[in-house]
Amino acid sequence: MTPTGRLAPSPTGAQHVGNARTYLVAWLHARARGGTVRLRVEDIDSPRIKPGAAEQAAEDLRWLGLDWDGGTVTQTHRLPLYGAALERLKQRELVYPCTCTRSDIAAAASAPHVGQEGPPYPGTCAHRTVADAEGLAAEGEPFAWRFRVTDSPAFTDLYAGGQRIDLREHGGDFVVWKNTGTPAYQLAVVVDDAEMGVTEVVRGDDLIPSTPRQLLLYRALGVTPPAFAHVPLVVGEDGRRLAKRHGDTRLAALRDAGVRAEALVGLLAWSCGWAGAPNAIAAGELLPQFRLAAIPPRPFVLTGELLRSIGYAPAT
Repeated sequence: MTPTGRLAPSPTGAQHVGNARTYLVAWLHARARGGTVRLRVEDIDSPRIKPGAAEQAAEDLRWLGLDWDGGTVTQTHRLPLYGAALERLKQRELVYPCTCTRSDIAAAASAPHVGQEGPPYPGTCAHRTVADAEGLAAEGEPFAWRFRVTDSPAFTDLYAGGQRIDLREHGGDFVVWKNTGTPAYQLAVVVDDAEMGVTEVVRGDDLIPSTPRQLLLYRALGVTPPAFAHVPLVVGEDGRRLAKRHGDTRLAALRDAGVRAEALVGLLAWSCGWAGAPNAIAAGELLPQFRLAAIPPRPFVLTGELLRSIGYAPAT
């Protein structure tokens, strides 16, 4: 089977150096084995979508020297596919209508918050069946659809090795369809990757807890899951993931400042252990050197000195 990877920017904001590193790894992982790469714009988080951000993301990828096969897939153009998947889950009573708000869940929590997602769902609405949705709708009660978590599938990460996360501690039953009438991230990406023929997903290690949830959905929908590789993130000098507090690290800002794409790619290649020094190099020239296992098992600290070394001094 031909490897098929994907690049999946979200137009909720500009792409930055951290995004670029993960995209570079994902692109090389597929291309180094003669595989294809697809581009998907994950734009279903509509309240946070920034106008023009999708076009900017594609420009950023081209500037980095990353290409893709076929046209761009846009999530908001695929809503019927997600709706059909939800109906399949309903038919098997794998989901239930949930009227809980975030504050309801926080108030019901009896254990400390785990991870970054707040307390696990306490199962307040888990007694409901699919048929109960009709009554809630008639009463004008807004509700989301939650997937019933019955186990926590283990998986072997192509980079991080064996993983087992107890979903009872990491979120519990999770939302697959929001009370706004739109699909949630977990369902949308599973449907997309299956329909697009994606065989490998390379992304940041902050998404490791999402993987067992998605494996449950693949199983429920009768679809073979892709292989997963979760790589360390880029962080600032304070050890926190890149944000405005670290200065402007947007790819567009680097480009506007005259930074050559090859200079940034060389810095990222060095950070991944594919080069002995951060020397300028084109993305395609890294194909012979690419090794997933060479990436250091810790976050890459992006310092002001490193940015200045490629000709960029972000405003603080």
